[in-house]
Amino acid sequence: MLAHLKPGTVRGKLILMALATTFVALVASSAAMLLYDLDSFQQYWVDDMTTQAEIVAAVSMPALSFNDQTAARQNLSLLRVRPQIQAGAIYAANGKLFAAYAQSVQDTPVFPDKPGRPGYSIESGRLVVNHPIVENGEVIGSIYLSARYRLIDRVRSYAAILGGVMVLSLLLAALVASRLQRGITEPLAAVTGVAREVMQKRDFSLRVPPSGSGEIGTLVAAFNNMLAEVGRRAYALQEANQTLEREMAVRQGAERALLLADRRKDEFLATLAHELRNPLAPIRTGLDMLRVNPDDLAAGAKARAIMERQLKQMVRLVDDLLDVSRINTGKLAIRREPVQLHAVVGDALELVRPYLSALGHELQVVLPPPPVCVHGDGTRLAQVLSNLLNNAAKYTDRGGKLALLAELDGDSLRIRVRDNGIGVAPHMLGEIFEMFVQADTSLERSTAGLGVGLSLARKLVELHGGSLAAASAGLGQGSEFTVTLPLMPPPPADAVVAPRADGQRRRHRILLVDDNADFVDGIGILLSAAGHTVRVCHGGQEALDLAAGFAPDFAFLDIGLPQLNGYDLARALRQLPGLHSTVLVAVTGWGQQKDRQLAFEAGFQVHLVKPVGLEQFLAILDGGG
Repeated sequence: MLAHLKPGTVRGKLILMALATTFVALVASSAAMLLYDLDSFQQYWVDDMTTQAEIVAAVSMPALSFNDQTAARQNLSLLRVRPQIQAGAIYAANGKLFAAYAQSVQDTPVFPDKPGRPGYSIESGRLVVNHPIVENGEVIGSIYLSARYRLIDRVRSYAAILGGVMVLSLLLAALVASRLQRGITEPLAAVTGVAREVMQKRDFSLRVPPSGSGEIGTLVAAFNNMLAEVGRRAYALQEANQTLEREMAVRQGAERALLLADRRKDEFLATLAHELRNPLAPIRTGLDMLRVNPDDLAAGAKARAIMERQLKQMVRLVDDLLDVSRINTGKLAIRREPVQLHAVVGDALELVRPYLSALGHELQVVLPPPPVCVHGDGTRLAQVLSNLLNNAAKYTDRGGKLALLAELDGDSLRIRVRDNGIGVAPHMLGEIFEMFVQADTSLERSTAGLGVGLSLARKLVELHGGSLAAASAGLGQGSEFTVTLPLMPPPPADAVVAPRADGQRRRHRILLVDDNADFVDGIGILLSAAGHTVRVCHGGQEALDLAAGFAPDFAFLDIGLPQLNGYDLARALRQLPGLHSTVLVAVTGWGQQKDRQLAFEAGFQVHLVKPVGLEQFLAILDGGG
């Protein structure tokens, strides 16, 4: 049986639990029985000694009355029959010792000088009883008895008995527990063995043999079911871990992309501030030239040319940003119509030729013979080619060589823009089309741009169903960008519409409303110089009050107006009699698609985004004529 008491085993723990429980119960019961026995033992001795004192007092009463000490000593000597009583004494009424007795002559006890209070006390292993001697209701003396109080001997003997009983009970409890625990520990040992094998081999197909009914049988069945469920979940967890690893790889890639995008965003903001400040300095210089030399016509013309070029540069930067935003949000719409290649190239060259001339670049243009047509937006395609040419000129040293080469390839049109500039590193070929990425970010290049031109060009080409690719032999060896577009048959000759001659312009009544006095007053002066009748207002309510009597043919309205905003002003103008045919044009800095939709819902027929030049006003006026 002791061999089963191995520490840590269920069998040993169950036996130890039974023994511990039995031991605690025996100790508690033994302590209670011992306390009860000691209390009974003490009460027995107190009662016995008190009885002996009463007997001695009764027989010694005449001796005290007649002052017969001899008779009193004889009465005390009768205590010899009780060897436990070691000493006795009789005290007179005055408290003096009258007679005394000692069990052993050798051990003469020391009697107290006077009797104690009636009752009993335990002193140094002795039980002392003091009892009064009363005759006719008068105390004539007292009895003193002292006996050995063998409490320790009583405890020892009782403890020996209890110890024997406890050892025998524990042996019996261990024997019974060893017999009973087999029905519990054997199935549990089987469960433990299977659990250990599962942990070592990771084999969840192992099972514990059934163990009958009852709670142990339920435990074994539950353990087997748990193994089956754990096996299924382990397989599912393994698959989930593999999926999680793949997702973590994707997330890490996304995090790196976000960090790269954040760094590019910071670089873009710094570049944007730089690029917007660059045109402001020449514009400020042109204003100073006009202020210092107001009568110098040559200086004025030069100043105006400077400011016009720089203003176009700023407008181009803002337009690029707006176009990228519209494309990313899916709100940029292109007008698809038959467009001739030569017209698109001509528009693009008209945009970039001043810039190429300023840098001294040589441009070679090779086009297939007309007609070559694509189905798309001519303005946007010209913007693509101008961006590519601008980009080539920007990253080519002064006096470089550029080429625009177009060729037919089956049902496709390929347009290549080539330069002998700084080139593109191989690792950057796939990244230069990303937003805000630039091939060269060194401070030495003063015309770095915003890093949106190539991204915008590629998205515009993709909107036309084409593609834009880059190639370069390496740094310092130039680069080549190839635009591929689907071809379409050329339009019939009678589809070409002749432009309207400028000499046929009509004169109109025009209402201009804007809280920017410098802008609206200047446009008013220019339109008045062109022969139109113009009224200028700086607030919405002021314009509404003027419009009824003026009856304009065209009304150019800002949206953010004091007193009455442009949307509400347009609705109010539509309600006025005589203004139903007035052409309402929104001139605003808000250029998102939702802003255009709000303008059309308010009654505007045209939506212009600031900055707006005189030629745009004249184009609308010519169209309305």
